[in-house]
Amino acid sequence: MEQLRAELTQVLGEQVSRLESISEQPYATLFTLYNDAGHAMPLVAKCFFNQGIAAQEAYKLSMLAREGHIRVPTVCGLILSQQKPQHEILLIERLGGVSAEAPARTVQRGVQLQSQIVEGVLAWHRIDSHGLVGTVDSVQENRWSVWYAQRVEVLWATLTNLRPPFLTMDDRRILWRSRDALPRLFADFDDNCVLVHGNLTLRSMLKDPRSDQLLAMINPGMVLWAPREYELFRLCEEGAAESLLYRYLEQAPVAEGFVYRRWFYLLWEAIARMVHTGKLDRRPFVQAAAELLPWLN
Repeated sequence: MEQLRAELTQVLGEQVSRLESISEQPYATLFTLYNDAGHAMPLVAKCFFNQGIAAQEAYKLSMLAREGHIRVPTVCGLILSQQKPQHEILLIERLGGVSAEAPARTVQRGVQLQSQIVEGVLAWHRIDSHGLVGTVDSVQENRWSVWYAQRVEVLWATLTNLRPPFLTMDDRRILWRSRDALPRLFADFDDNCVLVHGNLTLRSMLKDPRSDQLLAMINPGMVLWAPREYELFRLCEEGAAESLLYRYLEQAPVAEGFVYRRWFYLLWEAIARMVHTGKLDRRPFVQAAAELLPWLN
């Protein structure tokens, strides 16, 4: 932390008195910066320890800003540090507001906020990929089912090599069965790939605490081109997230197979996070396994 503070002080040409971690993702940690007077600076620093991801996120943010009408943070700079451990720092505009997880003041305001979110997300989802699929650094001309099967195979091979001790035999069995069932689960899939945010959660949305109006969307995910259902599977939590999902589906339905594929996505997303962080978030893994099991049978 002290090394990072000194590094930012040198790059910015202004004393950074302290850093405060405000968000931790599998790939990065987000810090608020404070100046010598103790006031928050107009920038936040997102620190990545995997090479190349900072540049990918900068590209993704610029594309989301250009192609949509929801505000996203402006990228102010990219630092490729040679200090050990090697890391990259993305300097991003600091935005105000509170997470959309905070309850709206009235039911009507909550409905208006959901409508704003759906309208903004649909603007991104109208940008067709014209046959492309994948992440910023590995875009292919391919079908989604083939690309995602490749991703699952890579994760499965990584698990085989790592053999993490906290994965039980039952955990491995459900993963193997889901992997084996992938062709059947995607048999009816024919949705086009579109521009996606890639991390569509209430935690990634900022609203005005007084008016409950949508302000911005932050922390995009890695995927650039994917089908709409891959954007929506993160809205599986009961309550406000699931309510937002239903409002989206009222305006833009997806294939019936999303009923079970969303749990398949959630299951393997938990594994992807584990590969990058070394820790398994067991709650979503267990939920996804339980919901997917009847479809595997």
